[in-house]
Amino acid sequence: MANQSTEAIVGRDFTLLTDQDLFLFNQGNHYRAYEKLGAHMVSAGGERGVCFSVWAPNAREVSVVGSFNGWNPEAHSLQPRGNSGIWEGFVAGVDKGALYKFHIASQHHGYVADKADPFGIWHEKPPHTASVVWDLNYEWADSGWLEKRAGRNSLQAPISTYEVHLGSWMRVPEEHNRPLSYREIAPKLADYVRRMNFTHVELLPIMEHPFYGSWGYQTTGYFAPTSRYGTPQDFMYFIDYLHQQGIAVILDWVPSHFPSDEHGLAYFDGTHLFEHADSRKGFHPDWKTFIFNYGRDEVRSFLLSSAISWLDRYHVDGLRVDAVASMLYLDYSRARGQWIPNRYGGRENLEAVAFLRRLNEIVYALYPDVCTIAEESTAWPMVSRPIYVGGLGFGLKWDMGWMHDTLAYFANDPIHRRFHHNQLTFRMLYGFTENFVLPLSHDEVVHGKGSLIGKMPGDEWQRFANLRLLFGYMYAQPGKKLLFMGCEFGQVREWSHDTSLEWHVLQYPVHKGLQSWVQALNRLYREQPALHELDSDPAGFEWVDCNDIAASVLSLLRKGKSPGQTILAVCNFTPVPREDYRVGVPQAGYWRELLNSDAQEYNGSGMGNLGGRDAEAVPAHGRPYSLRLTLPPLSALFLKAE
Repeated sequence: MANQSTEAIVGRDFTLLTDQDLFLFNQGNHYRAYEKLGAHMVSAGGERGVCFSVWAPNAREVSVVGSFNGWNPEAHSLQPRGNSGIWEGFVAGVDKGALYKFHIASQHHGYVADKADPFGIWHEKPPHTASVVWDLNYEWADSGWLEKRAGRNSLQAPISTYEVHLGSWMRVPEEHNRPLSYREIAPKLADYVRRMNFTHVELLPIMEHPFYGSWGYQTTGYFAPTSRYGTPQDFMYFIDYLHQQGIAVILDWVPSHFPSDEHGLAYFDGTHLFEHADSRKGFHPDWKTFIFNYGRDEVRSFLLSSAISWLDRYHVDGLRVDAVASMLYLDYSRARGQWIPNRYGGRENLEAVAFLRRLNEIVYALYPDVCTIAEESTAWPMVSRPIYVGGLGFGLKWDMGWMHDTLAYFANDPIHRRFHHNQLTFRMLYGFTENFVLPLSHDEVVHGKGSLIGKMPGDEWQRFANLRLLFGYMYAQPGKKLLFMGCEFGQVREWSHDTSLEWHVLQYPVHKGLQSWVQALNRLYREQPALHELDSDPAGFEWVDCNDIAASVLSLLRKGKSPGQTILAVCNFTPVPREDYRVGVPQAGYWRELLNSDAQEYNGSGMGNLGGRDAEAVPAHGRPYSLRLTLPPLSALFLKAE
């Protein structure tokens, strides 16, 4: 499949935008505006050139400047398209690779600026800021993946996501520490993800961004992969390669805010066009960025088109929407008097709610086999419930409460954990109110928070045993999984976007053992239906004993759709080994020990149950049979009846 350039044989007054396009864009319902707005190579009256168009309703004059006209603002003026606010024009002789910007002279305040193309498909490598005339021709080879994608993104499927910042996963130290290109990283990352048994890769925002230290979360190019690692076709190759290796690709997408860089969207035509004019609604106090005006129809068309473009053009398998809470609440991170209530006097951003519902409605209508994921940190109800029952319509939601409670629990010395037992059990009071992802993301290993291994208490052996236990507990819980790169092998230092991961630590058994444990957990999660089929269904979970506070032990059952798939998970959150620990089970027979985090292959002490235990006809925990288990120190056990 190829994305072909638009062709038209018309006169010099060539126009790409139809009246219907203008109507839909101004109405807020044009979700493929990128097919017409921006810069498109065309043939007009036998002449090859580019049709340029940009939305700037408050401009007095708009022209296109670039490498083809000496950046002369008087050389190629654009013409307004009626009352649409869109300016358009054809420039003959411009070819692929030409640099350009829109020169905008505002009707207000004498404002004049050269702006990058909001719909640009490629931009200069930062710190340069011009847009680049380009095409998106590419021959895809992932049809086999797309045919079966629905099953890989299903709520009943195993979804174990490896979160990656492309620029710092692996670098080339002998070449001035440069990042790998899209084409270089594709086979390396795919091979690693397959060996580690992850199902999905989630990329921190790959959209063009001027400040590298924002990790992509301060986006300027909402339609363009960053040129830091190659061309749009190189990024297509990256996704295509991962698809051919059976790996799904999710992109972080940031419709919540954008930076104030002059070449970007801010104050675009001398007015607050994309953002709210009132700083109480239009400026984010934490990130010092602008907030989109979701009530403006054309802004909705812009954002909806951005989302669909990544699904259309780049075959991505899902969008993780960043900072949803900051969109939903008008008083987010604001003190009294610093925000404006909605028309009912409440703090809910009704326009953002309507936008998010519309986003999910369109995404799932066009691509029912992809997934949208909300990073939403509050108790806003029904984030991942259908729109027709009053939900926001996302497929999944990050369980930030689980993450905070669990990390807070593990930070305690084990001798004190009995006093914090509820931090482990509280989650199941709400565990099926949403379709949850359990995230241990990049946010937990930056800004002075240290690494995951650094959060664990005790000596080195205990720290690694604790981290293996944390991962074991995570995979025993209902919910999809997400783990940030480096955490899987216990990177020692806090993550830095400027350097490679600490791959060299894998020469040490403690790190190699932890990596092998995550590899084994992913394999078990994928192979055992009980651990993923009913991740979002209360029928798939049952406590055996959540009340052994004195011993700091939890035991639970995970169940699949079919009988005979039940798995028992038992977690000992103290360094005290427990012999003859009795756990009730629902059936007789031999229960095989599938995984034990204390096994020597994971650099544990080797304590365990000699491969399994026979159930005894001794009732326990309200069940007719029970197992007498050995619980190793700081361990997670998984057993299954044969």
